[in-house]
Amino acid sequence: MRGGFAEIFLLLSAIGATGAGAMNMRSLPAATCKVVGGEKLPASSGGGAAMCAEIERAVARAAPTAHYDIEVRVLPKSRLIASLTVSGRALPEQHFAMMDGELDTGAVQRFAATVAEAIAQAAKAAK
Repeated sequence: MRGGFAEIFLLLSAIGATGAGAMNMRSLPAATCKVVGGEKLPASSGGGAAMCAEIERAVARAAPTAHYDIEVRVLPKSRLIASLTVSGRALPEQHFAMMDGELDTGAVQRFAATVAEAIAQAAKAAK
């Protein structure tokens, strides 16, 4: 009986440890997005949260398994600079500007596609 109890205890301990490890793996963020100066964005752009959502969608299409961090800085209403880190490696800054108007949802989509392509290339190179 004692041996049976010890085996069950070890089995439950192993399952608990594996479950906790898996839980920690799932809780690690694969991506973070932050917009600094989002209040400078025009309403037609959708704002900082919409920008991060668009970037996340674009990256999910281009590099679904990439681990990345992005910080987008909004300068004037028509200029963005993104600092990217992919799999722990810093990439060159991405610059985006609208010369003939303010940022709108189309501009944010183009910016997100450009950022997603840079993340996809870096993720591919990291493999």
